[in-house]
Amino acid sequence: MKQIREFLLRLNLCRGIGYKTKYRLWRVADQYECYDDINELLTHIRLSDREQEALVNNWPSKELDAAVARNQAFPYVTIADDQYPEQLREIFAPPIVLYYQGNLSLLQLPTLAVVGARDMSAYGEAVLRGMLPHIVKRQIVTVSGLAKGIDGMCHLITLEHGGKTIGVIGCGLDQAYPRENAHLQAKVAEAGLVLTEYGRGEPPVAYHFPERNRVIAGLCSTVLVVEAKKKSGSLITANIALEENRTVCAVPGRIDTYRSLGCNELIAAGAKPILRAQDILEEYML
Repeated sequence: MKQIREFLLRLNLCRGIGYKTKYRLWRVADQYECYDDINELLTHIRLSDREQEALVNNWPSKELDAAVARNQAFPYVTIADDQYPEQLREIFAPPIVLYYQGNLSLLQLPTLAVVGARDMSAYGEAVLRGMLPHIVKRQIVTVSGLAKGIDGMCHLITLEHGGKTIGVIGCGLDQAYPRENAHLQAKVAEAGLVLTEYGRGEPPVAYHFPERNRVIAGLCSTVLVVEAKKKSGSLITANIALEENRTVCAVPGRIDTYRSLGCNELIAAGAKPILRAQDILEEYML
């Protein structure tokens, strides 16, 4: 098992190949029990020329050796471990490694993803303050992305009411994005759990956030969208959730504000409208 974990850590940290290819490589390595010879592994799988070159060149590099040594010093869970969350394992191309700070056992509890606008309105905050205390009182763990606005307020209100919350970030655990949420991220790690599929030293680059959104959706059976513009990361999360057969709920808003366009259109397309906390609790048969 140690060899498998080390292989997965090295594969996860290898630059130049995407998360989908990393997952494919893991499946093939597991099938052929090939964890120590990258050239043999490549005989069992077809990659693009660019990805194959990146893998062959980066796998034996000193840079990757250093990244592995750095991240081995901190807790992580791999897709081969029993502690890996089953719901996340079910999604298309799940992360092969999750680095974490906090209480990993929260992944075994009922979870609710809460996502929404970064430029949260007073209405959005009022919705969260009205609903979340009832949710966390029923031992449901909230999951969000530790971003500005709805995400950060979800974590904050959960903690204020003694609940448990999970933050999924788009960078290494040695960083925070946005920087002003560094204190909140530390509080979530202390009282709940912070997760990422990016090793220490990985910056919060733009393409990490759509990838991060699939983890948020994958960890939960239900996703709640509170405020969302017509084109937003929240809608990306909602659409991923729909593709993964999760329940998508949305809080309706005024028809004359851009922050409500995404939610109202989700409801028009079939998402469950949420008017009170009980509407969410029904999804958990509570």
